[in-house]
Amino acid sequence: MADPRFFTVAGPFTVAELAARTGAKIAGAANGALVVTDVAPLDSAGPEHVSFLDNVKYVDALRRTKAGAAFVHPDRADDAPAALTLLVTPAPYRAYAVAAQAFYPEPPPVPGIAPGAVVDPSARLGEGCAVEPNAVIGARAELGRACIIGANAVIGPGVVLGDEVRVGANASLSHCRIGHRVRIYPGARLGQDGFGFAPDAARPIKVPQLGRVIVGDDVEIGANTTIDRGAGPDTVIGAGTMIDNLVQIGHNVQIGRGCILVAQVGISGSTRLGDFVVLGGQVGLIGHLTIGSGARIAAQSGVMRDVAENETVMGSPAVPIREHHRQVLLLRRLAAKKGD
Repeated sequence: MADPRFFTVAGPFTVAELAARTGAKIAGAANGALVVTDVAPLDSAGPEHVSFLDNVKYVDALRRTKAGAAFVHPDRADDAPAALTLLVTPAPYRAYAVAAQAFYPEPPPVPGIAPGAVVDPSARLGEGCAVEPNAVIGARAELGRACIIGANAVIGPGVVLGDEVRVGANASLSHCRIGHRVRIYPGARLGQDGFGFAPDAARPIKVPQLGRVIVGDDVEIGANTTIDRGAGPDTVIGAGTMIDNLVQIGHNVQIGRGCILVAQVGISGSTRLGDFVVLGGQVGLIGHLTIGSGARIAAQSGVMRDVAENETVMGSPAVPIREHHRQVLLLRRLAAKKGD
C-alpha cells in the first residue's frame, strides 16, 4: 500500500511467521499458511494484506474488512468476519508495528563519503558509515558502525555517536555523546548553549555552558527539536525516549527511560522527569521541577509544581485531572446560571 517510489516492501510472510514474530495466537479462520504480502488499513485491505483493530471506533470496519488476516484484541475476536484469520493479542497495535517493521525494514546505509562532504582527518568513522553530500564531521568526532549522516548535517568536534545512528539532513550536533540506534531527524539541534544568564544592572551576564548532551540508546529526536547542553551538569535523555518535532529541552534537564514528549513541549532548565512520563502536545514545564515516573500531563497544560509518580494532571496551572474536570463543570454551571 505504501508508495514504491519511497518505500520498499519486504516479505512476503505467512501468518504463522507473523504470529511467531509478534507473539500473537492464530484464531478465526486460523489459516497459518496464508501468505500476506503487505500491511493495509481495514477498510482498504484485500486478501493479501494483514491489518489490525486497536480503536473500538473502527469495529465496523473490522466487520466489513476484506483483509486476509488482522491483529485483534481477544475481546474483539467475535466481531471479525468468519473468513478472517485472526492474530489475537492483548496489544494489537504493538503487534502491527512489529509486523510493519518486518515488511518495511529501514534500508541499510550505503557506505562511503559523498563528494562535497568534509571529514576532519582526526575523525574516526566506524565500518559501513555513510556521509551524504555537504555534511561536516569535525575534529576528533567518533562515529560507530553503520551510521548515516544526512546531507548538510554537522557533527561537531569531539562528538561521539554509537552504532547505527541516523542523523537527518541539516541537523547539528555539538558537545554530545549519543548512544546506539538513535534517530535524529532533519533540522534538530543538539548541544548548543543553554539559556543561562546572571542578572546585572547594566546587562545580563552570560554564564558559560560547560556540560554536554547525553542521549541513551534507542532514542528518537524529532525534526527541528532543540536540546541545550548543560551548564555544568549534563542534559540527559534516557534510553528509549521518544521526542516529537519542535520540542525544546533546556539545559540540565534530566529525562528518564521510555518517556514520550509530544510536539511543541517546552521543558525549562534543571527539571527532572522520571521513567515513562508522558507529556501531551504543547505542555510547558517551568524549571527545577520533579516529575515522577509514570506521570501523565495532558496537552496544553502549564506545570508549575512537582508531579507525583503515576499522577495525571491537566490545565494551566496543572492540577490533578479530576480536580480539573470539577473546575470545568463548576464554570459551566456558573456560566449557565449567569445566562439565566
